[in-house]
Amino acid sequence: AATDPSSFASPSCCLTRHLYLRCRVDFGAHALRGTAAFTARAEREALRCLVLDTKDVQVFKVTVNGQDAKFGFGEKHSFKGTPLEITLPFELRRGQEAIVEISFESSPKSSALQWFTPEQTSGKKHPFLFSQCQATHCRAILPCQDTPAVKLTYYAEISVPKELVALMSAHRDGEMPDPEDSSRKIYRFSQNVPIPCYLIALVVGALESRKIGPRTLVWAEKELVDKSAYEFAEAEAMLKTAEDLAGPYVWGQYDLLVLPPSFPYGGMENPCLTFVTPTLLVSATLTKVIAHEISHSWTGNLVTNKTWEHFWLNEGHTVYLERRIGGRLFGEQFRHFQALGGWRELQNTINTLGDENPITNLVPNLSDVDLDAVYSSVPYEKGFALLFYLEQLLGGPDVFVGFLKAYIQQFAYKSIVTEDWKKFLYSYFKDKVDVLDKVDWNSWFHAPGMPPVKPTYDMTLANACVALSERWIKAKESDLGSFSSADLKEMSSHQLIEFLALLLLEAPLPVSHVQRMQQVYDLNAINNSEIRFRWLRLCIKSKWEEAIPLALKMATDQGRMKFTRPLFRDLYSFDKSRDLAVKTFLEHRASMHPVTSMLVGKDLKQDQ
Repeated sequence: AATDPSSFASPSCCLTRHLYLRCRVDFGAHALRGTAAFTARAEREALRCLVLDTKDVQVFKVTVNGQDAKFGFGEKHSFKGTPLEITLPFELRRGQEAIVEISFESSPKSSALQWFTPEQTSGKKHPFLFSQCQATHCRAILPCQDTPAVKLTYYAEISVPKELVALMSAHRDGEMPDPEDSSRKIYRFSQNVPIPCYLIALVVGALESRKIGPRTLVWAEKELVDKSAYEFAEAEAMLKTAEDLAGPYVWGQYDLLVLPPSFPYGGMENPCLTFVTPTLLVSATLTKVIAHEISHSWTGNLVTNKTWEHFWLNEGHTVYLERRIGGRLFGEQFRHFQALGGWRELQNTINTLGDENPITNLVPNLSDVDLDAVYSSVPYEKGFALLFYLEQLLGGPDVFVGFLKAYIQQFAYKSIVTEDWKKFLYSYFKDKVDVLDKVDWNSWFHAPGMPPVKPTYDMTLANACVALSERWIKAKESDLGSFSSADLKEMSSHQLIEFLALLLLEAPLPVSHVQRMQQVYDLNAINNSEIRFRWLRLCIKSKWEEAIPLALKMATDQGRMKFTRPLFRDLYSFDKSRDLAVKTFLEHRASMHPVTSMLVGKDLKQDQ
């Protein structure tokens, strides 16, 4: 059995199979307090102890089948937290179940939660709370077996101030006044499909909803809900396409929730309720992120990596499905264009991390590694490149989607490792073993840097981006007059993003070039977040001082790490903006998401 280096739990001894969570959201104390009752099953004879993950969580009492149990904390680890060791008051036989109930309270500095004052919200009247548990932060809310090897169902009752709405990664199961406090109400939730606990999610705020499909509501603060409903209208069409590619959608509801701007990711695939950043509302990549989170309903949420070393199984397959959906909606040339953009993104990441860095292995060694600190595009784009390469090797998209569907069916509701995936690939393509044996598996899985082979890409949509970026790279001062706004006339926003991404892979342009680019293309006027992000990075790398305030504003107006971290890093690398970058970060630190603030702090050498 693969042991999880990121968890203290031992699922080989005991498995938590169901969670009944009752808790109260305390906005004054910035804490969740309540009870977590686990149905735990002994996986070996004469079981007397259970170890759970915790991180900055207080535990007041533990009972097992109603009897008091002794418990204590082990040694605290810098990022993994502290093991909670529970001594059962009686022995469990193998296969026997018991209810382990823990009274707990989360810490105001929990790395899983971000608390907002009313002033930090769009409506300015009510506070707001959201959780982000992936990869290993569920333990910072409640004691649990915080490893993706373990899946459980859950039922929850959450007490919140009655003017607010609570939502979870589960089906809404009604609400009632809180019998203990007439100023509060209790929302009930049930998740009957077993999930790893990184997919437990909670949000509380002044939320409204709009119905945009037979199984989809969009949730947001009042100020954004109509715009969000309009922008996400294609969700049902994407769900149908995904079902056609991957098999039936087993989760019932598919809702979308738009979070405050400090949400650290583009999206998070919480079951029944995808969380998304509001930066998508001004982005060309909205479809891509929604297609990605929808795809996780199969790859990730149904078939799950057993440990985080095998994260590429979640993300590589999800990017593959996301791009297949894009291909259905916008054509095969577009799919190839997105795939090539992903290869460039991988080049960019490997340039940043270094091509000898073991963290760029598709299957890295994660013992004593802080997962937040090594999160990157590698599992996504190196994982996708492997699947795209195999698609081309094994007979094309139609053949390969047959494999994908069978793979999902084979491993649904389970957690697996790379070896399980590879064995299944070999058994599915048993007539093509000779082809599979030619794949350099060792380099793909265990070598750092770029993959050993580059797949073939249709260049139709990329050629214009390549041609224009080469004109700018080769241009001398005397050539700058040859550029005009007509250069961008035939280009889509996707192509403009790719044009800027290509320039970012090269040595910085002279400042005269970026100034001329602004003059003819007026890129400062573009609000599309993906374009603006790359354009501002280009300006700062070229040491154009006028871009400093714009880059600082973008780095702090929103907190999506994909944008905020590189912008702060570039500003820190530029001598003219370094001090201001540090000063601005320190001013904003208190209102940032805890993980974002920790990582930007590391980047700017301000770690506390």
